[in-house]
Amino acid sequence: MSVETEVMDIQKKLEKMSSPDGSGQGQALDLLKVLQKLDIDLNILTTTRIGMTVNDLRKCSKDDEVIALAKTLIKNWKKCLTLASTKESSTSSSNNTPKSSSKSTNGSSKKPEAKKDEREKDRGGSGTGGGSTSTIKQTSFPAASSTMTDAVRLKCREMLANAIKVDGPTPEGCPTAEELAEELEDCIYAEFNNTESRYKNRVRSRMANLKDVKNPALRTNFINGALTAQKLAKMTPEEMASDEMRKIREKFVKEAINDAQLATVQGTKTDLLKCGKCKKRNCTYNQIQTRSADEPMTTFVMCNECGNRWKFC
Repeated sequence: MSVETEVMDIQKKLEKMSSPDGSGQGQALDLLKVLQKLDIDLNILTTTRIGMTVNDLRKCSKDDEVIALAKTLIKNWKKCLTLASTKESSTSSSNNTPKSSSKSTNGSSKKPEAKKDEREKDRGGSGTGGGSTSTIKQTSFPAASSTMTDAVRLKCREMLANAIKVDGPTPEGCPTAEELAEELEDCIYAEFNNTESRYKNRVRSRMANLKDVKNPALRTNFINGALTAQKLAKMTPEEMASDEMRKIREKFVKEAINDAQLATVQGTKTDLLKCGKCKKRNCTYNQIQTRSADEPMTTFVMCNECGNRWKFC
């Protein structure tokens, strides 16, 4: 059975399942997994219009795994369609370039660029089998990145990708937001091996810091490769924080230390009292009225050397 015939058979079954109430979709997930493994090229996609059928199923389905896998298939097909159209336009422009250059040059005196174009054209024309293979590679839809069917993990990848491209698409030459999100989610999942609360909290913290408009350096470093996914997956909130937030935290810590020191040194220093623990005469005392007014005050003493505390009544 050819791939096109198999796709059409699956399409007929999926069309019967695309009812408004979402009933009769018991085998939908298995059929989508079969589609995921098939080598569907551009010709099959346009002939069968399987993409529209899968999208209709996604809209009416109530199963999270079916919805997630359908989204993944549609996204990969759209991506490859865009790639195929880009390759086609670049190929047509490259074919027009040698023709214009050949008109402006003589047969006896050709420029080095024209000769190079002719050599490349000869190599491309002589390998007919190689050209057809490359065309199939360009118009086939890869299933390597779409093997994930866990709805929770797919949703986390989608949220991480949206956080990465919060300022727009990734720069040219860098991995796409989806690829970066997939790599980061894989590193987070590898640490916990489940999708429970710790995994979800880790994903939420990465997402919040990546789309923080006050912390663009974190997102930029991750997109450019200066910060790896393995390191970002394990960074603490303090390590991910922006420079401004770090300064604020340092200020708070310094103020807390000063307050603690102020509370420590508050009182009257004296060398008349001796610490019973370290035997040093470097103490601070305070007198507080803890009993009735006609009773003497209570003296609280603290050793400034070892921190030992005691009181005199």
